[in-house]
Amino acid sequence: MRTIIKSAQIVNEGKRFIGDILIEDGRISKVDTTIEALADKVINAEGLTAFPGLIDDQVHFREPGLTHKAEIETEARAAVAGGVTSFMEMPNTKPQATTQHLLEQKYERASKVSLANYSFYMGTTNENIDEVLRTDPNKVCGIKIFMGSSTGNMLVDDYNTLNMVFSNAPTLIATHCEDEATIRQNTDKAKSKYGEDIPFEEHPNIRSREACLKSSSLAVDLAKKTGARLHVLHISTEEELKLFSNSVNLKDKKITAEACIHHMWFNDFDYATKGSLIKWNPAVKRESDRLAILEAVNNDTIDVIATDHAPHTLKEKQNKYLNAPSGGPLVQHSLLALLDLYKQGKITLEHIAKKTAHDVATLFQIKERGYLREGYWADIVLVNLKKPHTVYSQNVFYKCGWSPFEGHTFPSSVIHTFVSGNHVYDQGQFHEEKKGMRLDFAR
Repeated sequence: MRTIIKSAQIVNEGKRFIGDILIEDGRISKVDTTIEALADKVINAEGLTAFPGLIDDQVHFREPGLTHKAEIETEARAAVAGGVTSFMEMPNTKPQATTQHLLEQKYERASKVSLANYSFYMGTTNENIDEVLRTDPNKVCGIKIFMGSSTGNMLVDDYNTLNMVFSNAPTLIATHCEDEATIRQNTDKAKSKYGEDIPFEEHPNIRSREACLKSSSLAVDLAKKTGARLHVLHISTEEELKLFSNSVNLKDKKITAEACIHHMWFNDFDYATKGSLIKWNPAVKRESDRLAILEAVNNDTIDVIATDHAPHTLKEKQNKYLNAPSGGPLVQHSLLALLDLYKQGKITLEHIAKKTAHDVATLFQIKERGYLREGYWADIVLVNLKKPHTVYSQNVFYKCGWSPFEGHTFPSSVIHTFVSGNHVYDQGQFHEEKKGMRLDFAR
């Protein structure tokens, strides 16, 4: 099968140019200013911009056990509609992916239903160290440690366990960092003051900046002590940025960090109108934090951008503060949000490609993805930078049926998405004959 994408603005490896992309047998066989070749399909991409498909290193697709909120099939469909061609999914499902057998069951399920490429993290508890150490670094994206409790409560709070995992992990360790004791103290204070009617504006005070910094600092200290390969997820405060560096080439970094779309978009003033819809762990915090995170993304102190896509039903979200779960759906709109920030002059197109694809592939050592390079798998998204897209509940593909961006008009639209050369998303239509592939890692 041969496909030619003609006359696109190609954004790749720090450059922008008008050119063609030839896809053969699922891979990019040529990228040039002009390609003359016979093809089974020709995409006229004049006026469109081609990016390498986004690789989201942190999503929660809720399968198995929480499929009233989401499924691998539905959320992968939403992902490709947003230009996300590969995802790495978290272990806090039911049952939790804390044995190699349960982990492989998720891979088996994805092979049957996921339009996007996929990988799944191995989950850590206080008791499963033997299973964790059996993780294959060439077939699994990483090991996940919840150093703060969140949905599914997989809290690992035993220092000896943490030290053992950090000292012996066969692959990258990804951490959720919030200090549990601090959160409990802050929760008790809020209950004393407000009873059961805690306002959502209290969320960044309960899941406080102090809780984040204390836990992130512990993770970084453990990594430095043990030599572990540490990746700290969803940085939410400017204080935490001091733990990371942009002075080392990404290939050589042992300690890396991730920013999420919601921490680059919302601030604590938005709780007044959005309430539980922007209740995430870690919490959305001050405007100064948002701006500092944006700056850190642009200067490479933060290494990658992700979503922490974590859907819940609207019914669940409509509970009072203590019972409203944290998390929200984002994977369909992450690229659109970044392109909105581009239009605002906050980030360049080249840096969007770098932080959502190139550097994710480099950081995780993903084989032959993340770049528009000859010989690489053809994971490609084509966007129209001048076609607005307004978010309504009727045009979201998440199973939960809502988005924190509802009512917002993004200045750009996703038009086409290719996954491993398959044209899976075509102007609002899905082609589901072929599924995504399991990610491989060159470690």
